Amino acid sequence: MKIYQIDSSARKKGSTSRALAKKILDKIKKPGDEVIYRDLDDEMLFVSGLTESGMKIEEKDQTEDHKKMFRLSDILVKELKESDVIIISAPIYNHGPPATLKAWCDLAARIGETFRFKPNGRREGLLQNKQAYLVITSGGTKLNSSEDFLTPWLKYMMNFFGIEKVDIISADQMALDYEKSIKDAETQIENLFKD
Repeated sequence: MKIYQIDSSARKKGSTSRALAKKILDKIKKPGDEVIYRDLDDEMLFVSGLTESGMKIEEKDQTEDHKKMFRLSDILVKELKESDVIIISAPIYNHGPPATLKAWCDLAARIGETFRFKPNGRREGLLQNKQAYLVITSGGTKLNSSEDFLTPWLKYMMNFFGIEKVDIISADQMALDYEKSIKDAETQIENLFKD
């Protein structure tokens, strides 16, 4: 089995979202499993200058910046397509996703690779039969409240790619009661992986 772990917190040390994602990885990883790890804070390019959706630009029309972006996009698409399980950890920043996670989604959304258009014009995700675990943390935002624009968006993006099996683990409103938030998240993980 291939496990794709993606961390998006700008905080390296002391990141709750990273720590909880590691707990999930420890629960599911078996001997012989391969883990592909990507820290979005290390090398994520921001998407700009695209003229079409799905990042489809003829090679002759690509600038050097486009080529660099496509090289990274090719790697991200390959990692996503080859994985069986995806673990994404993300803190809520200003009610939404970290910019690096948005950039990752933009670079992974490739027409003919991760989604396609059906004859009726509707989009269809091409990455079926995968499991995603989304670890969402926040300081003050209540998960799935009217102020939370990260959780519904990230779940939608997984569905957009064709990933229907999505479990969400949350440690929200940590600024209000940190210990309770962490305990709740750890309980969610235990309940998910009960034998």
